[in-house]
Amino acid sequence: MTTAAKPTYEQAQLHLQVYDLRREAKLRQAREWFFKNVYPTNFDEAMKLAGPGTENGAFFMQVVSYWENTCALLNYGLLHEDLFFTTSGEFYGVWERIKSTIPEGRKRFANQLFAANIEEAAKKYEAWIEKRSPGHIAAFREFSKQMGAKRANAA
Repeated sequence: MTTAAKPTYEQAQLHLQVYDLRREAKLRQAREWFFKNVYPTNFDEAMKLAGPGTENGAFFMQVVSYWENTCALLNYGLLHEDLFFTTSGEFYGVWERIKSTIPEGRKRFANQLFAANIEEAAKKYEAWIEKRSPGHIAAFREFSKQMGAKRANAA
């Protein structure tokens, strides 16, 4: 859904509420951990890093579930797409970090809907940003690749 019209008051209020939730202390901690540590290339690496029942697993799921819920609001049209994409690129960074693990995770847990809202929003975002800033996705992916390599070399 492309929203050429200005955001409604309700959409703007929800947008601010979603942003405000990101400031919650535990979520901030989880987001910080996630972006420092999550560079899996496959599902098994992700499970070693953030398996169920571990603190890292809880951090991983907190970040992914926050963005899954937020992207569901976007995909259902409750958030204004242009406003969201202009101000909320972090969800895309989460998607880029987890997307290589998702097909196997969906298969192993028999849940084809896991992270489906993030995936749908990421596809929309790619089309949206490439119209406005061509080359951004390629540059972002290259930066992320370099950060992953830097972290791997440090370990």
